[in-house]
Amino acid sequence: MKKITLTFLTIFSLVFSVKAQDGFEQAILGSTKDAKNLIQAYFNPGMEGLINSMNTGWYHTAKVHKKFGFDITIGLNASFIGSEKETFNIQQALGTGSSITSSSTTASTFAGPDTPTTFTVTRTIDIGGTPQVVTADFELPGGITGDFPIKAIPAPALQVGLGLPYKFEVMARFFPETKFGDDGGKISMYGVGLKKEITSWFGPLDKLPLHVSLLAAYTNLDVRYEFADQTSGALTIQNGAGEFGLSAFSFQAIASLNFPIINVFGGLGYNSGNANLTMNGTFSGTFNSPGGTEQIALTAPSLKFKSSSFNTTIGARISLGFFKIFGSYSIQDYNTVNAGIAFSFR
Repeated sequence: MKKITLTFLTIFSLVFSVKAQDGFEQAILGSTKDAKNLIQAYFNPGMEGLINSMNTGWYHTAKVHKKFGFDITIGLNASFIGSEKETFNIQQALGTGSSITSSSTTASTFAGPDTPTTFTVTRTIDIGGTPQVVTADFELPGGITGDFPIKAIPAPALQVGLGLPYKFEVMARFFPETKFGDDGGKISMYGVGLKKEITSWFGPLDKLPLHVSLLAAYTNLDVRYEFADQTSGALTIQNGAGEFGLSAFSFQAIASLNFPIINVFGGLGYNSGNANLTMNGTFSGTFNSPGGTEQIALTAPSLKFKSSSFNTTIGARISLGFFKIFGSYSIQDYNTVNAGIAFSFR
């Protein structure tokens, strides 16, 4: 099971680090503000899609387990990327007077086509007491459209549920810090959810196969990867590393009709989350100047991403004894599909 979880969990992370090696960090050749705006525009759909994916897949029934009953669920979520989020307008992202320019009007986002875009940095620096205009060129990498069979951001949904007294059920997602790839990558995840069945609050409903519950859940994901040292080209990197952290919150009112074989479920609620990206290391840029080249120390920006939306979910589950097969679709900021299997007892 650990191997399955690691495979699911690193799909996004591996692609993310590959794009890092393709050169998105080259944007820090521009001013800190412009670099932040450009990288933010590039990664926004990917980060927002991942937040939506991580908030999905917490339930496939509103019915809670009996006391100390439990289940093990293995699933995969995928948040779809709309065509309007595959590219971004460069002028709108950078604003007027930016140190970063391009002959192109649009560029691919992380969730877009694998088409790089060329940019030029123009900065004024002090050389021997005289202001001089210096320049450098770089490419922002394309997106991940070609790396997946569908235009979607994947995330795992592996968890354990345990029935508690008073119609409560606690759910946990946990994956210890684990190395992946050959670039010093590390990944860890944990999450906790609490479901309270309230069917009895509605009187006669508890005599029907209908179950109603409230659910609250939280997920945390941390990823670290290293940049390869670069000693040539416009950007020089020493001991570079990226750290990505995500927190996602979900609040749901859910209901299900539980029949012997078929279970139909759905929910209404609110999802939110935030993510941050920090780049550490020693960075410097080599710029072309009237007198040759100039070396400038650079500072990498820290970035924050947010996503929130109301959500509506509908799904179905097939029960073959303790073995369950389920699937659902959530309408939210990034519409998300969830599918998987579960082993449920009591």
